[in-house]
Amino acid sequence: MDVRPDLLDALSALRDRVDVARFPFPLPGAARARRTRQELIAQLDDYLVPRLRTPEAPLLAVVGGSTGAGKSTLVNSLVGRRVSEAGVLRPTTRTPVLVCHPADRAWFADPRILPGLARAWSARPGTEDEDGAAEGELLRLEIDDALPRGLALLDAPDIDSLVARNRELAAELICAADIWILVTTASRYADALPWHLLRTAKEYNVTLATVLDRVPHQIAEDVARHYAALLTKAGLGDVPRFTVPELPESAGGGGLLPQTAVAALRQWLAHNAEDPAARQHAAHRTVVGVLDSMRARMPALASASAVQHAAAVRLARGAEDAYAEAAERIDAAVTAGVPLAGEALARWLEYPHCGREALQSALAEGLATLLRSEVDAADERIAAGWQRDRAGAALLAEPDGRPDRAAAADRIDAGVARWREGLTDLAYAEVRAARDADRAPADPEDAAALLATVLLGGRRGSAAGERLAETVGAQAALRMRDRARDQLEDGVAGLLRGECERRLAPVDGLDVTAQQQSSLIAALSLLQKER
Repeated sequence: MDVRPDLLDALSALRDRVDVARFPFPLPGAARARRTRQELIAQLDDYLVPRLRTPEAPLLAVVGGSTGAGKSTLVNSLVGRRVSEAGVLRPTTRTPVLVCHPADRAWFADPRILPGLARAWSARPGTEDEDGAAEGELLRLEIDDALPRGLALLDAPDIDSLVARNRELAAELICAADIWILVTTASRYADALPWHLLRTAKEYNVTLATVLDRVPHQIAEDVARHYAALLTKAGLGDVPRFTVPELPESAGGGGLLPQTAVAALRQWLAHNAEDPAARQHAAHRTVVGVLDSMRARMPALASASAVQHAAAVRLARGAEDAYAEAAERIDAAVTAGVPLAGEALARWLEYPHCGREALQSALAEGLATLLRSEVDAADERIAAGWQRDRAGAALLAEPDGRPDRAAAADRIDAGVARWREGLTDLAYAEVRAARDADRAPADPEDAAALLATVLLGGRRGSAAGERLAETVGAQAALRMRDRARDQLEDGVAGLLRGECERRLAPVDGLDVTAQQQSSLIAALSLLQKER
């Protein structure tokens, strides 16, 4: 328990890696990974790092349990006065209460542990502290010399509270403890939730005690024996057990239990606080238990991260394949002269009587129609593939999970317009060059219209190529065609790339990378080395 800067640095690095890890896809293991991540951050921030930095700090024993288990009555009885509101009917929010010896006040006034909670000394429940922090955001602190020096008790919110934030806060507080005190009742000791906490405590090998509360005298021996058998079966047979009989005070929650009812637990707590060897053992066991638990929890996080990254890669590949297919289909359609159909073909058959602008506009619309159709088809293929994937289905269910087709059509129209402008610029440049070479003057707009027909008309546009060669010369016509084709291919590729990137933006925004998995493993390796 000596202060070791290198170990603290390794823990800080590990904490950073855990903090940035994300598990957004609803895949097997993701919910557990998110809980593990939250628990790890809470334990590192609220317990492990503060304890290793200040090993001489008082022990913190957190009293946790289900609604109505009698936690507050137990804490009040251990202190000898009412410091925490008790009762079966809980308010919708509840401020945790920490009680310590006056000499230990400074340890808990400072946000060494639970830095996210404001402190309020001796405030009444339901009020605000002088800084204006509302109930539920506070850690209310009480001092009482009935507690031994070196020990603080913390009455946590119910672990099964109807308020989600209360459940989260209860878990955070338990993660900040040197000693876990689980309180359950004679009627609920076999419930799943208390056993989840017990199994977690066993997994972390923390210093643990359990209190069986409100046990009727008539069945006390049978209940205690059955509970002990369950603990032994779960590998927790050595956990200290304390039984509190069912009394009017515990049933009503308004008073204090007789000192004899809590004497054994008080003695055990005092021994852990006052005996140097016991105190060292309690803190050391919890620290080592949490550190040891990293060996399983960090690889589990890394494994869940690998599953998340595989899903992101799978979704990206599906989108990229869909747009690669769209590129191939567009290339084949342009080669076959699909844009030179309908109105565009009619304009070409009338050319030049229909006018250069009419022909170019019709060809541009034919190209835009082809692009819009293939982009829509690619998006439909992506949606169909993602819908069969749990990760993809989750993205499609988001409000912005499907593409805005109207916006895509506007981008396509703008892209075709830019390509058409580039085609006209090319035609003007070639005609200017022909004039400089003392060739017969040509109309650049006519050359642009013929060039567009050559590129988009397939075999039906071959006549346009012959007329273009007659207008600007064979070499210039070939040069214009090659350059214009490159511009068209680059423009279509850029447009499709942009649409694919927009389609993948929700995936990329989740920032599920391969580096996340490797950084978690590297952080664990560094920690193990420093240990």
